[in-house]
Amino acid sequence: MTATTIADYLDQLRAALAGADPALVQDALYDAEEYLRSELAENPGKSEAEVIAAVAGSYGAPDEVAEIYRETEVKVDRALRAPPPPPRQSLLGRFFGVIAEPRTYAALFYMLLSLATGIFYFTWVVAGLSMSAGLAVLIIGIPFVILYFGSVRILSLVEGRLVEVMLGERMPRRPLYSTRGKPLLERIKELFTDPRIWSTQIYFLAMLPLGITYFTLAVTLLSVSLALIAAPIALLLGADGYINLDGIDLMVAYEPWSWPLVMIAGVVLLFATLHLARGIGKLHGQLAKHLLVKSAQYA
Repeated sequence: MTATTIADYLDQLRAALAGADPALVQDALYDAEEYLRSELAENPGKSEAEVIAAVAGSYGAPDEVAEIYRETEVKVDRALRAPPPPPRQSLLGRFFGVIAEPRTYAALFYMLLSLATGIFYFTWVVAGLSMSAGLAVLIIGIPFVILYFGSVRILSLVEGRLVEVMLGERMPRRPLYSTRGKPLLERIKELFTDPRIWSTQIYFLAMLPLGITYFTLAVTLLSVSLALIAAPIALLLGADGYINLDGIDLMVAYEPWSWPLVMIAGVVLLFATLHLARGIGKLHGQLAKHLLVKSAQYA
């Protein structure tokens, strides 16, 4: 059935993109609505049905646009992703091969960065909600709440870009459309009833404990592993002392036979830390996708 309104066109496009990545669906809907509304604004004497019929040849029908987005997504994904390393058959090859994967270091850097972003997000949400509640009795309360909720959407897009670049999880590259054609009260109502506004704030609050955990794990494991690797070399050069971890002597300067074992333990721990960073990156990417991206059922 041919669409006669912009809403019908978007519904058909959403249906044609069923099963696609929610982030891709959000980008496609944003692009389509922006294009159609700009055409409608440039032709004030035409109805929505006439504008949609006029642009059908240039922009495409919903099913054609959906197919183009699916094909483009595959091409862009191939172009942006680093070439995969050659498959390793042995267990040791898979274990030590993590050091050659760029995504490993991006995930590790995200773990270190998450402490700063977690503190910022947590502070922003707590301060925003507190001030919104405090100003609710004043006339400036409603504009402040609207501005705060709008900032949450912007920060959600920023965090999505960080997650996609560092963790490799596909996130929206365009925001939700602002629904400028709707009455003001309806737009305000949708802002408060949008499930992703609230799930985004939950994500931002959770980023503080997650950021502390990620940062602590990364710093502690990297420090211990590098110390174990470097300590035998330092002792060989004449340094004095030993490593004590939780009351257990890992190395004593007068027992050189233990030095290779300690260095091997440090190397194993270092590579285990890199695998842990990859795993945390994948899990956190899924968490971000679930809480930050507006799925089709809420559109």
